[in-house]
Amino acid sequence: MDKTNEKHFGLRVDGDILAKFRYVCGFEGRSANAQIIQLMLKFIADYEKEHGKIQLD
Repeated sequence: MDKTNEKHFGLRVDGDILAKFRYVCGFEGRSANAQIIQLMLKFIADYEKEHGKIQLD
């Protein structure tokens, strides 16, 4: 990831959900942050596959 374009993204989430998410991320060998990025990339790829590439100006 390009550190010069890195942005902070706050997220409010139920504590139990976060604890379980972190547990599963640890099992997969990823941090919660890294797993969220992977989920976001998959979500974007699925969208672009159906609707075409997103153009950012």
